[in-house]
Amino acid sequence: MKEEQVKENIDLSSWMMFLLAAACGLIVANLYYAQTLVGPIRVSTGLSSTAAGLIVTLTQIGYVVGLLFLVPLSDIVENRRLTVVSLMVAVGALLVAGIAPNATVFLTASLFIGIGSVVAQILVPYATYLASEEKRGRVVGNVMSGLLLGIMFARPTASFITSIWGWQAVFVLSAIVITLLAVLLAFVLPERKPSPSVSYGKLIISLGTLFKQTPALRRRAFYQACLFGAFSLFWTVVPLRLADDFGMSQTGIAWFALVGVGGAIAAPIAGRLADKGWSKLLTGLAMVIAALSFLLIHLFNSHSTTALILLFVSAITLDMAISGNLVLGQRVIYSLGSEARGRLNGLFMAVFFIGGAIGSSLGGWAYAYGGWSFTSLIGFFMPIIALLYFFTEKRTATEGQSSM
Repeated sequence: MKEEQVKENIDLSSWMMFLLAAACGLIVANLYYAQTLVGPIRVSTGLSSTAAGLIVTLTQIGYVVGLLFLVPLSDIVENRRLTVVSLMVAVGALLVAGIAPNATVFLTASLFIGIGSVVAQILVPYATYLASEEKRGRVVGNVMSGLLLGIMFARPTASFITSIWGWQAVFVLSAIVITLLAVLLAFVLPERKPSPSVSYGKLIISLGTLFKQTPALRRRAFYQACLFGAFSLFWTVVPLRLADDFGMSQTGIAWFALVGVGGAIAAPIAGRLADKGWSKLLTGLAMVIAALSFLLIHLFNSHSTTALILLFVSAITLDMAISGNLVLGQRVIYSLGSEARGRLNGLFMAVFFIGGAIGSSLGGWAYAYGGWSFTSLIGFFMPIIALLYFFTEKRTATEGQSSM
């Protein structure tokens, strides 16, 4: 069945939009559960303090691998089948992680959790195939809200479950949830069978060509890499700031992590405004908000109640900036051409996840070297770099076009 026929025969109902949003949130949460569990996992698996960083890093590496080598398959393989098979990989890896007897087994499982969880980036562009052009921004915004809520709820959820049943329960419970989700998607997702014009090998090789010949992709990926790097820096270091400077317990930090959930409201709003032609203005605004969020907590870096309140405020505004700009970027990416949408999305996500990894690494180093003041200063300059590059953007109406 051709893609055009699918869009003519299927209406993206509110129920289907909700399902895709929930699915993306539940799937992508697997990337973030371990971030607040590094301590107990390290003790249980016998990892050294130096190697403990691999717990999160390998999951992120697996995700990037999936973005580059699995997501492109959505341009040549029937999407529903690809989704279900990939979710089964994630389920198996989650179960292995939950019963891992040693560090080697757990770290290997972490790698495959990342690879399997890349399904979220198959479902987001999939939703756009079912949406009309005039509603595409709204659809992307709503589905991305689910994905972002998954990211934001993952950390506190993992902490709360661990406090009751232990860290292993987090992975086992997620495996059960993802299994049920895979069964549901297998029955209700409409078929979307692309008409492949190239082999898988040529598809992978074409990634470099796409990146080189698509200036809108490069620009949007750089914007989001800078902002996501700032986001990752913040959430890597703020638990240390809360514990060291405000004496918060792990439970208190988990409650703080819930604050960021409020930022997800920016995604559907940004999507709707982008449909009205406000993408460029909102992109610049997102960068300014992200920079101001860090400037605020840099200037007020004492141990006072005011400083703590400003941390809460900045957590919300920073998350709003990152989630809003992500939707704006993906709307541009999805307008570049349906034939390569899976590859374009994979490249976009891979680049900005690399930015996130850099931000996390910089955050840990900066906090150890210069404390919160130095770390927040670096966080301030990351969106400023994006803003300076944004000022070189000359195109508006043709922004989404490729030079291919």
